[in-house]
Amino acid sequence: MRVIIGGGSGFVGRELTGLLRKKGHEVTLISRQPGPGRITWGELESRGLPPCEAAVNLAGENLMNPLRWWNESYKNDLFSSRIDTTKTLARAIGASPKPPHSWVLVSGVACYKMSETAQYTEDSEWTPFDLFSNLVKEWEAAAHLPGNVAKNTKQVIIRSGIVLGRDGGAMKQMLLPFWLGLGGTLGSGSQPFPWIHVSDLAGIIARGLEPPADTPSPSPQVFNGVAPALNTNYEFTKELGRILRRPTIFPVPGFVLNTLMGSERAVILTQGQKVIPKRTLEAGYQYKYPDLTSALKEIVEN
Repeated sequence: MRVIIGGGSGFVGRELTGLLRKKGHEVTLISRQPGPGRITWGELESRGLPPCEAAVNLAGENLMNPLRWWNESYKNDLFSSRIDTTKTLARAIGASPKPPHSWVLVSGVACYKMSETAQYTEDSEWTPFDLFSNLVKEWEAAAHLPGNVAKNTKQVIIRSGIVLGRDGGAMKQMLLPFWLGLGGTLGSGSQPFPWIHVSDLAGIIARGLEPPADTPSPSPQVFNGVAPALNTNYEFTKELGRILRRPTIFPVPGFVLNTLMGSERAVILTQGQKVIPKRTLEAGYQYKYPDLTSALKEIVEN
């Protein structure tokens, strides 16, 4: 199978590329920079979609970029980097004389309202309520604009939680302070912490890229890309400290995070949602790392 990956040079993209190539698939990345096995977004717009059987978009500015101050320019980049690339790839799929059989977009669980008690599955109804839920709405809508995707192309949306892995994402910024014994809970610590190991997210995406068994539905299939374990930030913090054999006695108050990151962005860390991968489990996906202990041990000890 030939697979096109938008944003394939990022953290999740590298994991997915390795998995697909291990399975014997051919991968072409869409990137801002040309190179072997790559095309640029400009080439995609001017030349159209290369021959492929499946496509996925992972492109997007890093939400937790510590080098960028929270301002309107950064917010615009968060939106445009996701929505514009998604529209570009969706339009190329729709215009292709031989469109791929599967089209996957990875978005986020920020569409679900923050709560310490409510539980959300893929069937939960939601309406935008803040900046990031509006982002998810526009992002997912961009993938499935009428006329952009061929009727026989399977459409899949995977809403990802916080992605954990050795080579990027949240863990890359967390490991050093935890190693130094400076780790601690964020805010109250009681907020839900929807997470997934990067290997499992790549595995769920790979399943989404498989050919449809039946005639595809005109509506996208939605899967929650989170681990089945329901954990809080406190539980995550204590388990990481236990595995590292380091104390976790330095909590970071919410007002400090609001000051450093901007209050709109800090809610990603100080609040959360209980997200259940109901449809992902029903589809038969077998998690490699279904619980925090196995996920964190793989990240820290290997």
